[in-house]
Amino acid sequence: MVDITAKVNTLRIATAQAVVVVSKQETIDAIKNGTVPKGDVFAMSKAVGLLGVKQTANILADCHPMPIEYTGIDYQINGLEITVTMTVKTIYKTGVEVEAMHGASVVALNMYDMLKPVDKGIEIHNIKLIEKKGGKSDFKDRFRTDLKAAVVVCSDTISAGQKEDKAGKAIIKKLEESGVEIMDYIIIPDEVDEIQAKALSYTEQGANMVVFTGGTGLSSRDVTPEALKPLIDREIPGIEEAIRSYGQDRTPYSMLSRSIVGVKGETLLIGLPGSTNGAKESMDAIFPAVLHVFRVLKNAKH
Repeated sequence: MVDITAKVNTLRIATAQAVVVVSKQETIDAIKNGTVPKGDVFAMSKAVGLLGVKQTANILADCHPMPIEYTGIDYQINGLEITVTMTVKTIYKTGVEVEAMHGASVVALNMYDMLKPVDKGIEIHNIKLIEKKGGKSDFKDRFRTDLKAAVVVCSDTISAGQKEDKAGKAIIKKLEESGVEIMDYIIIPDEVDEIQAKALSYTEQGANMVVFTGGTGLSSRDVTPEALKPLIDREIPGIEEAIRSYGQDRTPYSMLSRSIVGVKGETLLIGLPGSTNGAKESMDAIFPAVLHVFRVLKNAKH
């Protein structure tokens, strides 16, 4: 199966349909009147469809098992056609379009099975996805594409040449994947004055965001939050909470991180952990969704 461990849970909705076409009006009348020998066609097929949705991952090898939090099944009769509409909802990391299509097809197959004693000319048509919501395609056009960022690595050991920087490079990779231009990348020691000077300098140069990595722990030299907090006009606790919540699902030590995020003017200042995994996972937690900040800031000006 595709690795979805880096994704975050969102509300996912999918609607699919299948069309059952019978060959005579008598079949439709039997369904409406409840005289089909095998029982209530709509009620039985709905029950089978609910089971089908929940069994999707057991039938299709690449589908992930997931919590199904809502399944709705509707029928519409139009002449000799019965349109089955299946809606599935979940809050999870991946979508439910296959579950919806599988459920609709199972409903149609059960209707076929129940009706074949009274109608030999039944056909199943148009099993297809009607709509899906909640995936990355819903948000891809909501972010600005003219953003530029500076990446600052705060580390005594890396600035002294005793260790290679990997966290900063992981941040740059995620920024570039999100369509953000890198205007600068620099390594500095864990000094409050230097951290503040870089934040102010990049803000004055018009950086949309400055991402700092390192110095968010609890040692005496971890001073990035102390350096950035006095510069921030408005802190954004929700982003900080998202970073820690995402990290906590992966390691219990994430609760010790003092990641800090806020805006100075129209520049977003982000202070992330200095470990490679900590930096990468923090970026995965908030990008590209955090870029919506710049839509909000732009609208707030007008």
